[in-house]
Amino acid sequence: MKLLFAEDDRDLCRAVKVLLERSGYSVDVVHNGVDAVDYVRAGDYDGLILDWMMPKLDGVAALKRLRGEGIDLPCLMLTARSAVDDRVEGLDAGADDYLSKPFQTRELLARIRAMMRRRSAIVPDLLRFSNLELNRATMELCCGNRSAKLTNKAFQLMELLMERPRAVFSAEQLMEHIWGWDSESEINVVWVNISSLRKKLTELGARVEIRAKRGQGYFLEEKP
Repeated sequence: MKLLFAEDDRDLCRAVKVLLERSGYSVDVVHNGVDAVDYVRAGDYDGLILDWMMPKLDGVAALKRLRGEGIDLPCLMLTARSAVDDRVEGLDAGADDYLSKPFQTRELLARIRAMMRRRSAIVPDLLRFSNLELNRATMELCCGNRSAKLTNKAFQLMELLMERPRAVFSAEQLMEHIWGWDSESEINVVWVNISSLRKKLTELGARVEIRAKRGQGYFLEEKP
């Protein structure tokens, strides 16, 4: 799952990003409310973690702007404010949950899991295409009685392809969606993961293949 974390404390950002990535999430980080709104509009995220006090546009104002545009992305609000009225304001702005600073990392992860479980009531755990099945909960790719556990990035790549089969994604689009705009990784990580997924599909006996359209990108298609 891909999260956007908006927080102006850069040390906290680095620590939380590492924590979330070790827990299986993909994370983009921004440091002000304007960038948060822009990233959500342009990206494809599963959840949003917003700090209240940020430059340019505070978290509550940013969330109100997104909700006003019909964007219902699950949102956890972080803030040093602890007054009841402040919590109510954040929740009324459209936040799904609220966590006061300083917080314990275990509680942060638990609240994110709870937030994403609520989202899962709408988004099914299983994606299917032809005889292939992707389990979002376990990050396993299954075909008949065979299964393969995927790495975090390979899972996100396969999830995107299975959500929109036959849609063509350029390597640059895949890089941006999965590794993020600020990633230091090279574009060849896309090709490496595509190659790895192709091998797994063959090993599983899937009637599905990842094909390349010359000069355009990659797409998922059922074998003839």
